[in-house]
Order: sequence, then structure tokens, then C-alpha cells
Amino acid sequence: MKRLGLILSILLLVVLAACTSEQDAVSAPEASNTESSEATANTGKETSKVSSDIPKEVQKPIKLAAIMQASLGTFSSQYVKGVEDQVEKFGGSVQVYNADNDLSKMATHLDTAINQKVDAILIDHGRADALEAGVKKAVDKGIPVVVFDSDINVPGVTVIDQDDYSLAWNTLKTLAQDLNGEGNIVYVWVGGFAPMERRNAIYEAFQERYPEINEIAKFGTASANTALDTQTQMETILKQYPNKGDIDAVFAPWDEFAKGATRAIEQAGREEIKVYGIDMSDEDLQMMQKDNSPWLSSAATDPAEVGRVQVRFAYQKIAGEETPEIFSLDPHLVKQSDLPEETISMSELGNYVDDWGSSDAAISPWMEKLTQQDDSK
Repeated sequence: MKRLGLILSILLLVVLAACTSEQDAVSAPEASNTESSEATANTGKETSKVSSDIPKEVQKPIKLAAIMQASLGTFSSQYVKGVEDQVEKFGGSVQVYNADNDLSKMATHLDTAINQKVDAILIDHGRADALEAGVKKAVDKGIPVVVFDSDINVPGVTVIDQDDYSLAWNTLKTLAQDLNGEGNIVYVWVGGFAPMERRNAIYEAFQERYPEINEIAKFGTASANTALDTQTQMETILKQYPNKGDIDAVFAPWDEFAKGATRAIEQAGREEIKVYGIDMSDEDLQMMQKDNSPWLSSAATDPAEVGRVQVRFAYQKIAGEETPEIFSLDPHLVKQSDLPEETISMSELGNYVDDWGSSDAAISPWMEKLTQQDDSK
């Protein structure tokens, strides 16, 4: 009963968040922190009294280190591009470290960045049990740290995420509505990643909310060829359930999963099976826009904007400005039915999805001047 009560509480909070267009987390304390973080993050508007003059701390070329748990798929590549583009606009430089999904290697990269005395460190994914000691070491040495999609919790460190609870609920709610609350689905998932764990919490709540939607198969791996591995595994599932009506939909809470499932479904000629994903990239858009594509929707934030926001928080920290400890970016639901017939790219998605890629988080008045200063060189 306690678990069911928790699940119902999660669902209630998510629904309330959707109704009020507020970005909150699942528990009341997290919601409070996130609401305050949004107000703080919009520096230069409501809360900041920072001068528009460029702070002396960022007048020199800033050196950043970006440490990634893994660079898998197009989401990661577009995230890195967002980081690099924002740093370049500010006249700085960034060294990107890829740990190839090896947490001990990630911890070593973190130590390397600390020893090189970089001006700030960006962390992409990773787990607290492997990285928290290194993060505390960086903070003790006065190196600002901004984390994306991790369970790290260190005072003074800003942790940003995509609001994985809302991402999962937006997709699953769409799936449930399309199935009229009943049917057979396949769940593609892998543990060991903070965003996946959070998305799975909502999936478990979804199962309680829609008992007539049955999970008939579950699989998933994270590798250098996740999409291909998923395709192979999905082909096996399709052979186990060969008849039309055996499978109604696939929930794939990562676009690499969605790509693999979609390709398997298309090659088997089983387009009656619909795919519902999370995350978005140029390649994903092209797949969704294909004629008779089974990939109907995906909840997502702009990965490049995630990278840009993370860099801006880092620069605010270097400049000595106050930043929130928790911040969630607003997710959006990208539906196949809302896309045009002609193929578009991520840079054009804002024409069809309101507010896509236009976050004003972590913007200080001096940042525009800093960008202009670099452009004039």
C-alpha cells in the first residue's frame, strides 16, 4: 500500500505540473527547490542585480573540462555541440573527456581536470558513488562544477536535468490515450543511469494507473551500438509475437532505443506497432517524418540547449553569481502529426513545437557583451 500511495502521489504531482505549466520534480521538497531555481536561473531579469559590465573573473579566456560518462548516439553529439558553441561564443575553450561508460575512467578524467586547474568542470551523467569524492575535491579547490543528469548532491554544485519524470509521463500518457487504456506493449530500458531510473519510476506508476496495458516483453542494453543492439533484440521479440495485434506499442525512453525498435518494425513490415520515445535529434526527426513511420511521438528537450545552459551556469559560478542547486529544463512533446511533410532539422523544430530550444535560463546581463566582445576579435 505504501508503494501504491507513493506512485499515486507521483502521478498527482506530474498531472498538477502539466496543468499549471510549472517545472517541478516528484516530491514536494524538490518542487520547491526547482521553483526557486527557475527564479534564480533567470538572472538579469527578476532576481539579479548584477552589473551589465563583464565581471573580471570571465574577462580572461576561460578553460572548461566537460566529462561525459559516454558519448552514445546523436543526443550526445548534439549536447557536445551545444557546449562547444556556447564556450566559443564566450571566447573560452573546452576539453571534452569521454569515459566510454567506464565510471572509474570517468573519475580519473575528473582528477585530471582538477589537476589541470581548469576554471570550471561540466559533468554529463555518471553516478555519485563514483564521482562525489572527486566533485567535493574540485569544490574544495574552488573549481565550480555543474552536473547534468546525475544523482550527485554536493553543496555548491548545480545539478540540471531534463525533468525526466515529466518526459516519461508526457510520452506514456500519449501512448495510453492512443491505445484507449488497453493493449500489449514492449518496454525497452536499461538501469544504471540516473535519468533512466527516474523515467522507470514513472513507468511503474503508469503500470498501476493503466492495468489493462500489459507489458509482454522487456529488454535493453547500453553499448557503443545501442540502436543496432536494440534492433536485433526487437527482431527477436517480433518473431516471438508474429501476429498483428500481438504487440500494440513500444515504449522506448531513450532515442537510441526508439531508433532500433523503429528499424526492426519497419523491416518486418509491422508498422501497426507504434513507437513512443524520449529524446530528439536530427536523425530521429527524419525517421519520424518517413512515410508510414511507426514512431509517433517523443518527449524531449533540445540537447544542444542543455549544453548551452550548463556552460552559462558555469560562467555564472566563475563570475561569483548565485546559482540554484537544482534546475530542470522544460520538456516538450514532439508529435509526428505536428511535423511538416518536408524533412526538417532540429534548428527548424521551433517552428512546429512552441518554445523549442529557446530557454532563457542562466542568462546574465553581461553575457551579451561578452559574446559581442569575442565577435569583435
